[in-house]
Amino acid sequence: MDLTAASRNLPVIQYEGFTPEENAILSRGVIVNSLEVIKGWARSNSLWPMTFGLACCAIEMMGTGAAHNDLDRFGIIFRASPRHSDVMIVAGTVTKKMAPLLRRLYDQMADPKWVVSMGVCATAGGPYVNSYSVVKGVDQIVPVDVYVPGCPPSPPALIYGLNMLQEKIRIEARGKKVQA
Repeated sequence: MDLTAASRNLPVIQYEGFTPEENAILSRGVIVNSLEVIKGWARSNSLWPMTFGLACCAIEMMGTGAAHNDLDRFGIIFRASPRHSDVMIVAGTVTKKMAPLLRRLYDQMADPKWVVSMGVCATAGGPYVNSYSVVKGVDQIVPVDVYVPGCPPSPPALIYGLNMLQEKIRIEARGKKVQA
């Protein structure tokens, strides 16, 4: 006897972050998966970014956490301490004087940890790329997982970048490599 949701004339629920096959299993009320996949799903839906605002991109990052855009609906809550954070959002121009402090804060974060480079200044130095004091990209200091382009990127662009990070975490939890 077929007890799927369609045969019982029940609505089929699509769960976010799961493949169609996994959604079919969930609609039957049975969850069978590895602990790593479940941990990856939980991690991706409870990101706690540490704010590292250095320039005008920081204003857009603050706007992303405000009521109009509301990152809380994605389970993303800003933290002020590196020991409570698992995501670092680098927003703005990184100078050579600030680079050791950025690295120290990154090292203080607990594993697993991820980095989002927000804006063209953090990604490649921006309009200040020829300056003697500007780092030519935050990826020279810490490993970057997601790049959010723009000068400055809008709050929806940062939300999209954080959603891409969530998807990357889910894919890596399944033991697959993420295509660059």
